[in-house]
Amino acid sequence: MNRAITLRLIPALITIAFSGSAAAAGFQLQNQTGSGNGNAFAGAAAAAEDAGTVMWNPAGMTYLPKGHNVALGGTILHRSIKFSNNGSTPSAGFPLGTTDGGDAGGTSLIPFGYWAYSVSDKLWLGMGISPTFGNVTEYDFSFVGRNAGFYANIEQINFNPSVAYKVNDMISLGGGVNVAYNATHFKQGLAFASAPAIAGNNQLDLEGDDWAFGYNLGVMLQVTPTTRIGLSYRSELEFNLQGDQRTTVTGFGSPLLANVEIEAVLKTPANASLALSQKVGDRLEVLADFTWTNWSVIDQIQLKNKATGANLSALSYNFQDTWRIGLGGNYQLNEAWKLKFGVAYDKSPVKSAADRTMTLPDSDRTWLSVGARYQLSKTASIDMGYTHIFFASADTARAVQFPAGNTVQVIRGDFKTSVDSLGMQLNYNF
Repeated sequence: MNRAITLRLIPALITIAFSGSAAAAGFQLQNQTGSGNGNAFAGAAAAAEDAGTVMWNPAGMTYLPKGHNVALGGTILHRSIKFSNNGSTPSAGFPLGTTDGGDAGGTSLIPFGYWAYSVSDKLWLGMGISPTFGNVTEYDFSFVGRNAGFYANIEQINFNPSVAYKVNDMISLGGGVNVAYNATHFKQGLAFASAPAIAGNNQLDLEGDDWAFGYNLGVMLQVTPTTRIGLSYRSELEFNLQGDQRTTVTGFGSPLLANVEIEAVLKTPANASLALSQKVGDRLEVLADFTWTNWSVIDQIQLKNKATGANLSALSYNFQDTWRIGLGGNYQLNEAWKLKFGVAYDKSPVKSAADRTMTLPDSDRTWLSVGARYQLSKTASIDMGYTHIFFASADTARAVQFPAGNTVQVIRGDFKTSVDSLGMQLNYNF
């Protein structure tokens, strides 16, 4: 089938993962630390409670104990995606699949690691290795919407060397460089009943990869002894993906289905966060944040033949900018135990049912989180956090076109999605 169909559902080309599944709005991976998971990551840009602040706000390194600070951990994330067909329509010669495709989610391990070191009382260096976006989705090949995409697996790892400087007791500044590697793999069915030579379990298979570079900035303001405000910004990344287009089709002469080398530009959006840490008494810390994400940079993706530069097809996502709000807290129960809780609400960048794809059936979501930190010793602690994410009901009316501009199928149906995540993190200072 045509590239138009491939890119129609290629949140594979914009669904980045480091062995992970999207757990924040769009295809963003919020699961960057185990300590934040217990707070629904509320106020993460102001929390600065361990070396994970390298990710959320590098200026927060100046609030850590002197010496080396290490945070290592991972999140086990389970996502369920179930589709119910509701009147999908084919045209002559382009039959639909026969089932709802099973559960397209799965279980993933999302690892991360951070290090921060005090060079002096004012200067800090840090390093973070973690995912920042992600999605893994796979339906059975019999899936009714397979010709709009049935498999997406994209992996990305982000390296984030950072620096922080304490200007005075009130102001700390931080920044970092982001070096990210992205690899994308996407599959889509090709069923042409009117052409026996290409009928059967044919499919289109895409793979591409690239490195991209960006930056992040942060400010910490200790407004009063009990009130801290964090501001953070993470830049857009642009990947010039290069790879292969392969197809099992035979006996069909369309150049759009040839085995060729391809290229495409993929962007991941910038985001900015305003966060608050407010101490209430000796035991309670309230955390809150408002975060904006520039999803509107994802408008159209153009696939090209690498050798000739010819356009294969274009995909319009028509994403909109979104916001997230989080509220949480930490309660120091005793010297050993700190209890955590949090809620958050994420808006989806998907504007309409016509824009909602099979491999990224995103919708507005609500987080509920609980967790705890246990102090193993003066220099070591362990975090545990559990989150359940509720997704709003979502429907799709996604057109499959061949050739571009000619609709041969409309996939109509409803998605039921949920996510459970369990994060753990070891913190050590020496």
